[in-house]
Amino acid sequence: MSIRVGLVGAGGVGARHGRTLNALDGVDLVGVADALPAAATALAGELGVPALDVDGLLGSGLDAVWLCVPPFAHGELELTVVRAGLPLFVEKPLGTDLAVAEEVAAAVADSGVPTATGYHWRHLDTVAAARAVCATAPPRLVAATWLDKVPPPAWWSRADRSGGQVVEQATHVLDLARVLAGEVEEVQALTAPSSSEGRDVDDATVALLRFASGAVGTLTAACAQPAKTRAGLEVSCAGASFELTETSLAVTTADGTRHSEPEVDARTAVDRAFVDLLTTGARAEGLVDYAEALRTHRLAVAIAESARTGAAVPVRGQGSRD
Repeated sequence: MSIRVGLVGAGGVGARHGRTLNALDGVDLVGVADALPAAATALAGELGVPALDVDGLLGSGLDAVWLCVPPFAHGELELTVVRAGLPLFVEKPLGTDLAVAEEVAAAVADSGVPTATGYHWRHLDTVAAARAVCATAPPRLVAATWLDKVPPPAWWSRADRSGGQVVEQATHVLDLARVLAGEVEEVQALTAPSSSEGRDVDDATVALLRFASGAVGTLTAACAQPAKTRAGLEVSCAGASFELTETSLAVTTADGTRHSEPEVDARTAVDRAFVDLLTTGARAEGLVDYAEALRTHRLAVAIAESARTGAAVPVRGQGSRD
């Protein structure tokens, strides 16, 4: 069975998804749309498909839409796709704040359309191995880290366009903190303000996390470096510990330390998994639907709110499956 899909968003992330979709068996990429016609034309030309506006794309007899737009562009696009009754893949984050994401989540729930989101780390076999450690050795301390440079897009440096580093970037490690240690009940954060003219996204953020399980954690994020040096988690468990990044896993037990690397290309697997869901009904373990992504987004937004106010912030909807 083959499905016809459309891509909205021709930036770096959209281009990556477009190239993946174009190479997947059973997928017919119908066209590309972008708010910048020149960007849509360039990517569409590379992929050998038409450049269309959103209305033209949705009118092309699609079976699903991949929506890969910047944080500030989320909202009406998702609602338009949902109103059309089409399955929807949405890149993270779900927006710059909670209001848009909550509105879209409600519309998705009412419509019942299948959804997926871009939390590709969950498809790593090393994440599955880390979850197995946590199943027998409960996490007590989680240290999530994202130390990086400022990404190139101009919108990233404006908090009202990107949501800030925690919401836009560190959301990946926050998502895995939830996967490995459960829901976070409350957060408290501090920031080091931007040292760069023209950027109001903070240089650095630190946050304390209180998990419902009784575990505690930290998030450490920075974007003022000249290059990315670390993104991952260190987890101290009752009887074991491990360090997990996108490219490695090191598990320490009383028997020593075992190192492994992923055998899965998670950036391809996340697209393949949604295609498989739509064509066969088979749901991959790592596939994150919109409702589940919203729980991670609530956590990231709570940290951003605490950073702004200096107060401890409860995480909305913690522990629920609403």
